[in-house]
Amino acid sequence: MTSIAGIKVLIVDDLPENLLALSKIIEQDDRIIYQARSGVAALALLLEHEFALAILDVMMPGMDGFELAELMRGTERTRAIPIVFVSAAGKELNHAFKGYETGAVDFLYKPLDIAAVQSKVNVFVAMRRQQDEMTRQVEALEQSQRELLAMKEELRYSLQLRDDFMSMVAHELRTPLNTLLLETQLRSMQLDRGNAEAFVPDQLRRMVARDGRQIKSMIRLIDDMVDVSRIRSGKLSIRATAVDLSVLLQQVISDLGPQAEVAGSPITLQASGEMICGSWDDFRVEQIIINLLTNALRYGARKPVEVSLSAEPGHAVITVRDHGGGIAPEDRERIFAPFERVGTNTVREGLGLGLYIARQLAQAHGGTLEVAGVEGDGALFALSLPMPA
Repeated sequence: MTSIAGIKVLIVDDLPENLLALSKIIEQDDRIIYQARSGVAALALLLEHEFALAILDVMMPGMDGFELAELMRGTERTRAIPIVFVSAAGKELNHAFKGYETGAVDFLYKPLDIAAVQSKVNVFVAMRRQQDEMTRQVEALEQSQRELLAMKEELRYSLQLRDDFMSMVAHELRTPLNTLLLETQLRSMQLDRGNAEAFVPDQLRRMVARDGRQIKSMIRLIDDMVDVSRIRSGKLSIRATAVDLSVLLQQVISDLGPQAEVAGSPITLQASGEMICGSWDDFRVEQIIINLLTNALRYGARKPVEVSLSAEPGHAVITVRDHGGGIAPEDRERIFAPFERVGTNTVREGLGLGLYIARQLAQAHGGTLEVAGVEGDGALFALSLPMPA
């Protein structure tokens, strides 16, 4: 769009002295004057610039002013440019009539009335300035409309996300709560019947173990939501200490042994045997590994889960590989977004926060978490953590 400080005016005349004289008459700080000594030169300028006004001399060798005007009116780019003709010929030749026929907005005769020329040019420059301002306002309005539509869509998505999230939280919390409620009702019934055998030590240990699993499940859900809040508010802290990853992995795999047995997916660890140590937050690294292994057990289709640990220049790499249905290429970034889940016919659980939290924790350590694999042949998650040489 033409700027207010540079409204462009084109004057076309084959005589240099006429160009100079007319330029001096109409020049002002708010406009730029372009000169052309032929119709061909004028066309070249018209294709390059946007003019508020074209002042054409009628009588020129080669292409005269009328022919140039007809070409301008036949081209979409120059059709709307106002044309003012200037002629030294007498009024009896009826040039003005032909000029208006070709689409001119005015016709001036030489010698020129300086005040009249200045007044007319000022009018067209002002009109162009108003047109440019209207165009700017329309563009600003259209941009505002696009931003409003984007905000509306973002709000709609946020509301839908909130509703889905609340629904998922309610579902995920209801399961352990219902289990605890049923256990409590069953125990009350046994107490009412005086059935002391239901509370022998072995039975009590199993009851406590079941209660513990359900409580841990709820605590894990709450912890995930708290971590998401910390991540989004920038309050997630990393407390680095000396960590031996081999020892940490062995401990996590041991702790998840009962869960792996229930899932039918034994977990194996392949490590180089050397100590791979660094300065990391052991609690947060353990959290990443647990999330990856829990995910692998959930989608592993009762097949083995393989964990490997290796040291590469500048970083340690931990991979978790399952042999389930895999992840489609188009889903490999989406699964790291909050509340995103890749459901299957047999699995549709969790809040969709595990992988999001795991990647954020990896990045908080200065590392990365990526996924690879072939759809239908399992997935491989690779965690890379920076490690001093």
